[in-house]
Amino acid sequence: RIISGEIPSVQLHADDTCIAILDIAPVNKGHALVIARHPYPTVGDCPVEVLGHLMEIVQRIDAVLRSELGAEATNIVINNGPAAGQEVPHLHIHVIPRYEGDGKRFIPSKTQYGEGEIAELGARLHLR
Repeated sequence: RIISGEIPSVQLHADDTCIAILDIAPVNKGHALVIARHPYPTVGDCPVEVLGHLMEIVQRIDAVLRSELGAEATNIVINNGPAAGQEVPHLHIHVIPRYEGDGKRFIPSKTQYGEGEIAELGARLHLR
C-alpha cells in the first residue's frame, strides 16, 4: 500500500525497481526502508538482478545517513519470512543509522553447537 501511495510516506528515492522511504516507527531517526516495487515475498522469490539494485540503493542510503546525520554505522536488516519477524510479506530492507552508546541491540542471544555438530551442519549446508 506504500508503493501505490495509499499509505503516505516520505520518499528518499524512487525508480522503476524500488522506493526508499523513512520508517514511520524508526529504531533511530533516519531509519529507512528500501522496498521492491514488485511484491516479492522473500529474498528467495526475488531475482538476483533486483536484489543487486536494492543493495545499490542501500549503499546510497548508508552513505547519506553517515554524511547528513553523522551515523557511525548502520544495521542493514532483512526479516526474511514470518518466523524472522517479517510482518509484511513484501521484500524490504531496513537501513538503520547507529551511534556509539545508542543502547539498541539487534543480535539475539546466541546458541552453542554440540560436539561435532558444527562440522555436520557445515557439510549439510555446503553450497553445491
